[in-house]
Amino acid sequence: MTGRHLEIERKFDVEPGFALPDLTDVDGVAAADAPVEHDLEAVYHDTGDLRLARARVTLRRRTGGADAGWHLKLPASAGARQEVHEPLGRTVKTPPRPLRDLVLGITRGAPTAPVTTLRTRRLATVLRDADGRALAEIADDTVSATLPAAAPGGAAEQRAWRELEVELVDGDEELLGRLVERVLAAGARVSPSPSKLSRALGDRLAGSNGAGRATDVPAADDGSGKGKKKKKDKAKKKQKSPATGADVVLGAVRGQLDALRDADLMIRTGQEDAVHKFRVACRRLRSILAAFRPVLDRTATDPLRDELRWLGEQLSDARDGEVALAHLSELVAAQPPELVPGPVAARLQQSRLKEELRGGEDAARTIADPRYLRLVDALHALVADPPLAEKAGEPSEDVLRAAVRRSGRRLLHRIDDARQASPDGAAHALHESRKAAKRVRYTAEVAAGPLGAPAKALVDCMEHVQDVLGDHQDTEITQMWCERLGREAFAAGENPFAFGRLHALEQARADAARAEFWELEPSLHPVLRAAKKKS
Repeated sequence: MTGRHLEIERKFDVEPGFALPDLTDVDGVAAADAPVEHDLEAVYHDTGDLRLARARVTLRRRTGGADAGWHLKLPASAGARQEVHEPLGRTVKTPPRPLRDLVLGITRGAPTAPVTTLRTRRLATVLRDADGRALAEIADDTVSATLPAAAPGGAAEQRAWRELEVELVDGDEELLGRLVERVLAAGARVSPSPSKLSRALGDRLAGSNGAGRATDVPAADDGSGKGKKKKKDKAKKKQKSPATGADVVLGAVRGQLDALRDADLMIRTGQEDAVHKFRVACRRLRSILAAFRPVLDRTATDPLRDELRWLGEQLSDARDGEVALAHLSELVAAQPPELVPGPVAARLQQSRLKEELRGGEDAARTIADPRYLRLVDALHALVADPPLAEKAGEPSEDVLRAAVRRSGRRLLHRIDDARQASPDGAAHALHESRKAAKRVRYTAEVAAGPLGAPAKALVDCMEHVQDVLGDHQDTEITQMWCERLGREAFAAGENPFAFGRLHALEQARADAARAEFWELEPSLHPVLRAAKKKS
């Protein structure tokens, strides 16, 4: 049976002669158990190009100690890592299916195999309070790592080190802070490696960017000084070579691929707000590919944009319903009770739970679809071997400023369409303006580093536009829910008055959002002009 554990620990490097200080006088600690020795062996599994390790995920089969079994450690968040366990079972070479499924969005179906074996001599000391409750465990680990040969016919590599782990059991973060201070004062150093695996892999992990291409590795110093000279020459060369449009745009694509991967993992592990983050990553990727067509050939990127649109649409309805119903629930709670006759709150809550369940099912079905995995593969292939267009090699500032100019011009056209739209078409026209404002914002976010304050000001401005027009778009959805729930209430013999009132309130919110946008609209022009100008 799958088990889950939230791991809150800190890791430290220590020298061979390091002596663990007395921790029983740390505030809150009353006693320390005698150290218990464990001999542990962990075989770490990953794809050939180390996709899991690059995503800060570790998958291992551990024997020895109290927690023998298959362990999947997920990326740290707020100092804690979620760890998923499966029993050892009979399989040795293939991780259990439940764990493989959790990381399918990272491995994308690529087979895994052992990439290193760690043997650890652990001295574990449990710290207790006055009532005998276990507060924390100090693990003093002497580690030896064996890596398979890097090339056929080569020899396996051996690496060894000593480290200290301070992990909370039933203690709190304040106690952890006091323990950390004490071990640092004794000579321990905060470990720069997030895990034993990353330390073991070392240059193998650093020697590839995860897309199958070698990255620059500094020249080794052989004692003659030539290695250092090469490093300096390379550094000077990099300083003289300004970033190109392709450098910045591909960096932005990689960043959103990472965000998509992290959101995928959040969905698979049932974390909050996962679907929203997933959809945002899809939208940002689509926007970057559209805004920077002069950098990346559209004959290659337009099909990817179509697939990203499909991906976002699979998750849109239920998510929009959740947001609308949550807003209506808050609105009902603020109304005088006499204006909300009948089980209105209960009907809203029931509908919201159904939408949340449907949203989870839609998300799980979508990320299990081979079409989705093919799309992620194609996006990684785009980064590995980018289809560069005519402007790819131009200086980044020129490329980014032109992209901001194009996206801003597109927004102004959409606003003109909204200004001239008929009453029946006004809502759709404002929605198109909102989508155009999103593209401006996402383009300006990519440009914010090279272009500085004007681009950042544009991001802030577009966020405001999105909020205002987002409220307007949300009312379109909330009003549809009011109509639907009102009909259901009437059919069930309930008084539908409250849903009519909610509908009217949402109409008023839409009117207010439209008015606010048209008051805001004149202030957009100077911000757009400033972001287009050369400094």
